[in-house]
Amino acid sequence: MSLWSSAEAETATLGKASRPFAVNGLSIDTRTIQEGDLFVALKGDNRDGHDFVRAAFEAKAGAALVTHIPDGVTGALLIVGHTQRGLEDLARAARARSNAKILAVTGSAGKTTTKEILRLACNALGRTHASAASYNNHWGVPLSLAALPRDAEYGIFEVGMNHFGELRNLVSFVRPHVALITTIAPAHLEFFGNCESIADAKSEIFEGLLPGGAGLIPSDSPYADRLKARARQAQVSRIVTFGRGGDARLISFTADGEGMRVKADILGVVVDCLVGAPGEHIAQNVVGALAAIALLEGDVLNAAAALKNFTALKGRGARFEANGISVIDESYNANPASMAAALALLGNAKGRKIAVLGDMLEMGEGGVAHHAGLAAPIDANKTDLVFASGVQMKALWDALPASRRGGYAENAIALLPMVTKALQPGDTVLVKGSNGARMSVIVEALKQEKGA
Repeated sequence: MSLWSSAEAETATLGKASRPFAVNGLSIDTRTIQEGDLFVALKGDNRDGHDFVRAAFEAKAGAALVTHIPDGVTGALLIVGHTQRGLEDLARAARARSNAKILAVTGSAGKTTTKEILRLACNALGRTHASAASYNNHWGVPLSLAALPRDAEYGIFEVGMNHFGELRNLVSFVRPHVALITTIAPAHLEFFGNCESIADAKSEIFEGLLPGGAGLIPSDSPYADRLKARARQAQVSRIVTFGRGGDARLISFTADGEGMRVKADILGVVVDCLVGAPGEHIAQNVVGALAAIALLEGDVLNAAAALKNFTALKGRGARFEANGISVIDESYNANPASMAAALALLGNAKGRKIAVLGDMLEMGEGGVAHHAGLAAPIDANKTDLVFASGVQMKALWDALPASRRGGYAENAIALLPMVTKALQPGDTVLVKGSNGARMSVIVEALKQEKGA
């Protein structure tokens, strides 16, 4: 059975189909569109998706969601008043017809990793649909939800925000049975000012919970009590904590090959499982994910058993070897909490420990202090050399002792030759920074130069 028939899509959006069609998925990008997809012609600040409708049909799209008929286009069209609203209408209709158990995930760090852990664990229990990549914004959430298969048994949706009210709107589409907050940490401080405000904004996720739904809160967070209070304000009937001292409790995690063995008490179910990637932050994410599954009355032990196949994601801890050098790719994003977690991971490595760090963006007025403060986890984890990139990372560079200074440059491209010149076989290299710092340039260069 198709994902959407033209008749169903017309009813959902109040649009008009140019001719009957049936589609199997959705896309907003002609570069990744699959045969039979509905291409959604969103209009942004710099591009209008209507300019790409012809390319979508050349890529074998099944239909296109548009506001008008683009010149030269003859394929099946669903014509609506506004394509963003049309996409949102499809999302709400998909949610309304679904019998799946729905989870929503947010947090200052670990959202995408936790979502992927849940995808793998829930897949062991039944057909599972989850947000693609980091599709957690005003178009990503409705796009992911509108693609929810009719027969899905689990739906997992990542929701993000960088201002008040955004998450409230997104979770109104998702309407989850369980809402999970991974952590609260300094991120987007430019927009919020302090972590209390971040906790308040993240707590908007509880406002979309279905009646009788559960809120999952990180017990080890200094903002746990504030999150609980916000959940109570949202009339959440069941508030559950996870962490070292939570209702779902992380007992231990120990290295095991390329991954780790995690022991936990998940709401009374004792779990001892292998996880295919290391790190305390991932162990905490595992406990939160398994707690969510328990709250949905899923088989926790079977879900946990699937996690031996979990691997860290590109830009979020993925590893590769290059001519005797081990590289940890954390280049997708960064804030002080995720930096500390990544440096702790580096601290467990053998051989020289090399940190290649780029700016943490959107840190607001406290940005200099937050960057300089990274000297403490660098020292605690016995990092041998630090290479720093970016205007704000100059604060860290100035705070480091001369013995740890590997090199500094204002951007990743300028830093690259300093890094490659210093590396030796046996080194472990952590590359991390906000996406805008473009630290992925260094990751890709290491892959190519070292023959990975």
